[in-house]
Amino acid sequence: MQQRPAVLVIAATDSSGGAGLTRDVRVLEDLSIDALCVVTAVTAQSNSRVAAVHHVPPEVIRAQMAAAFETRAIGAIKIGMLGTHATVDAVVEGLIASGATVPIVVDPVLMSSSGGVLLDASGRATLLGRLFPRATLVTPNVPEVAALLEESAAGDETELIRQGRALLRFGSGAVLIKGGHREEEEAVDLLISAQRQGQEKEGVERIMSRRVTGSSRGTGCALASAIAGGLAQGKTLSESCRQAKNHVLEMLTRVS
Repeated sequence: MQQRPAVLVIAATDSSGGAGLTRDVRVLEDLSIDALCVVTAVTAQSNSRVAAVHHVPPEVIRAQMAAAFETRAIGAIKIGMLGTHATVDAVVEGLIASGATVPIVVDPVLMSSSGGVLLDASGRATLLGRLFPRATLVTPNVPEVAALLEESAAGDETELIRQGRALLRFGSGAVLIKGGHREEEEAVDLLISAQRQGQEKEGVERIMSRRVTGSSRGTGCALASAIAGGLAQGKTLSESCRQAKNHVLEMLTRVS
């Protein structure tokens, strides 16, 4: 029997089950993809607040990563909540030690849905300086793009594209700006790819879907995991982003 593709998920637990590793594994199983897991933090969360966070020691994070890479072939990596600069450093060091050359999807989790801080200031700087240059794709939402650039949130698509291009300067292969936080009839995500030889500027692709009334925690986790799953299956980045957006739309439709 042919082995299913696998994604290494590096993220935190969420005691509510709505986001984090629980959501990641559920999404990957829906796509018939195996998940290997590295726990970066244990969080006590409900739908309304973050009560406590325990950060896993860096040496344990590195050990988890090494064990995962020893276990089986990994087709892609999804990175979610990291929490501190020490954790970001540990993940980068684990990637270097593994010698992995597979696609890496980074969901820059900065805040919880309820407003709790999930990555400290020095962690953000390390994320930009050390992890983004290794990423195939980063998947911030509109507020996260602004926070990472230390700017005000974009008011229109032109400004969003400018900010996305500015974020590309930190070295990732592409940026997917999630449009779920914007008040528009359609949910539009912007896939902005780094400039390639022969191109005058970065490529921009609009990925649209109908907007679903209501919301669900963990949509960012679900989207990034589904994208990593598509890449592990051998799909292109564009195909993977579209598959993931459709998956999240189905997920929101079930809970609306």
